[in-house]
Amino acid sequence: MEYILFAIIAYLLGSIPSALVVGKLGYNIDIRKHGSGNLGATNTFRVLGMKAGIIVTLSDILKGTAATLLPLLADADVYRLIIGLFAVLGHTYPIFARFKGGKAVATSAGIILGINPLLFAIMIATFLITLYISKYVSLSSIITGIVTIIVSSLFKDIGLIIVTSILTIFVFYRHKANIKRIKDKTEPKITWM
Repeated sequence: MEYILFAIIAYLLGSIPSALVVGKLGYNIDIRKHGSGNLGATNTFRVLGMKAGIIVTLSDILKGTAATLLPLLADADVYRLIIGLFAVLGHTYPIFARFKGGKAVATSAGIILGINPLLFAIMIATFLITLYISKYVSLSSIITGIVTIIVSSLFKDIGLIIVTSILTIFVFYRHKANIKRIKDKTEPKITWM
């Protein structure tokens, strides 16, 4: 019963459409009607700028972190990584935004922050270094996922390895169109780094 309760809470947390909220409240803009139409941090950066992008990124990370910490605070006997996966599902398929959400990167990172802050720090470093070199957010997200799986194996936690693998496969799936655009040399690059 605890799993069901916390899975629902995690899904609802993940379903909070940070980009939509920030766009509408702060800029009177429906982010879904601009840029890629995606309810994620990358589209927010492109459409609304640095400040809004940072707010959305942090909000999306914290959704994943909150989902993994709530069972801990409630002293519930559940495997917190599994609960975190439901936050990612909520972020990607949000009930509050017609089931069309973001690409799961920031919320996935938030799950790891709630479980293993050192691994989270390695993820952030990997992402930023790759982004600096490639200028592709999508490619940086994918490479970060691969590095996360490799580093997870060093912690010798089979559950962590499995969940980071699931998250990385999901990130690959959500970035199929981006991968094609990178191959076709039509994927937009960032200009601020």
